[in-house]
Amino acid sequence: MEQTVEQKLKALYELQTIHTKIDRIRQVRGELPMEVADLEDDVAGLETRIQKIKGELDDVEDDIVTRKNLIKEAQANIKKYEGQLNEVKNNREYDAISKEIEIQGLDIQVSEKKIREYGFEITNKTQVYEKALADLEARQADLDAKKEELGTITAETEKEETELNAQAAKATQNIEERLLTAYTRLRQNAKNGLAVVTIQRDSCSGCFNQIPPQRQSDIRQRKKIIVCEHCGRILVDEQMALEAEEA
Repeated sequence: MEQTVEQKLKALYELQTIHTKIDRIRQVRGELPMEVADLEDDVAGLETRIQKIKGELDDVEDDIVTRKNLIKEAQANIKKYEGQLNEVKNNREYDAISKEIEIQGLDIQVSEKKIREYGFEITNKTQVYEKALADLEARQADLDAKKEELGTITAETEKEETELNAQAAKATQNIEERLLTAYTRLRQNAKNGLAVVTIQRDSCSGCFNQIPPQRQSDIRQRKKIIVCEHCGRILVDEQMALEAEEA
């Protein structure tokens, strides 16, 4: 059976009333869900950073071990070449072996320099690593506290919100698709989520712009769906709001 305009307006206002209650419940949570999500991102980012720094520290430690092994190898070569000096038969052999000893000595110096540099690098990275750990501990504590707070609020309102969502789903069944699409679009575009509003003090209660007397009269007759000329919201008369409350 085709609905009258008045029935359509009542169905829209009923749905708006339910959605407003849901919005109020979500407002109680405030920014908590977003804060929790941001903190979770921070914690994940810090954990990744800590793992990266730890990997870099491990690599530097490996480089130090490699350099120490090169030093040992060079020292062994020097010892070997020094033994060969006692067996040289001419100056050319002596110079060649002496050159090898010099090269090995330079290699040792390079490795020792690198080890010192690695030491400074480890000191710096360790400081960054420890700060990241402290930051992670602080962020994790904040996250745990925010999650607990959000969990408490959610537990208090979850049942009511579930019931309201069920009511809203049922209410949408009484609204034709074209109107429901327009209603949804208006709600998405409105900061306060109000798509259907009443006349209050001769003004639109959504944008507070004044409504001409003749237009108010048309709205009260409920013979056509009228929207605010300024904000586009669907307008209903105050009496409809009172009827909805009494129902």
